[in-house]
Amino acid sequence: MHPSDLWDFDDPSGSEQRFRDAADSAAGPERGIWLTQVARALGLQERYDEGHAVLDQLAPEQPPEVAVRLVLERGRLHRSAGDADRARPLFEEAATTALREGLEELHVDALHMVALVVPGAERLDATYAALVVAKAAEDPRARRWVASLQNNVGMVHADAGAWGEALAAFEDALDARRATGTPGEIRIARWMVAWALRNLGSTEQALEIQRQLQAELIEAGEEDPYVDEEIAILTGVSDAGTPGP
Repeated sequence: MHPSDLWDFDDPSGSEQRFRDAADSAAGPERGIWLTQVARALGLQERYDEGHAVLDQLAPEQPPEVAVRLVLERGRLHRSAGDADRARPLFEEAATTALREGLEELHVDALHMVALVVPGAERLDATYAALVVAKAAEDPRARRWVASLQNNVGMVHADAGAWGEALAAFEDALDARRATGTPGEIRIARWMVAWALRNLGSTEQALEIQRQLQAELIEAGEEDPYVDEEIAILTGVSDAGTPGP
């Protein structure tokens, strides 16, 4: 079983319990893998000290996959707690070890985390570096990172106010999501395209996409406040600032 089979990032508490249960029934390297994910779930709940305590149960000398995951999740805990300076060398160590051991998915994951903690001027190049590795990977789980990394390229451009470049990256991310993503992931990618279109002044196109998303959500019995907020902005009901996805 792969960790992604047990993850629900919208429910970190539930994910934590599933990983604890898996760890309780496992031994050796498998138990170590599950415990690293317990730590990640704790970090998403802002329980950083508890996450580090879980990782402290694992000896530094581990099989390659566990060793990479241990360092990677230690870095994520530091980053989530606001300490990017402590996180960066851990992500770089994880990337180096994963590359040496041929762990393509973890290599891309670690590179993607490096790109999130480098100084702003380096972020685009670092994200492209991770994207190149993801596109060249043989492991399909590593290639699934392409969509997320294309989205991150778009966000770097958006943060710089380069909305044309951001739109192109978000459209590439949407193409990638349509190839491998879930319906929810595809909806988010479409939202990002519409968001960029609004910021480029193409309000009619943006509104059409957001209304399509709203209709699909209603049909599915779901809702998304970001879709509703964008529609309000686009129809002039609200003069709020630009929200996030």
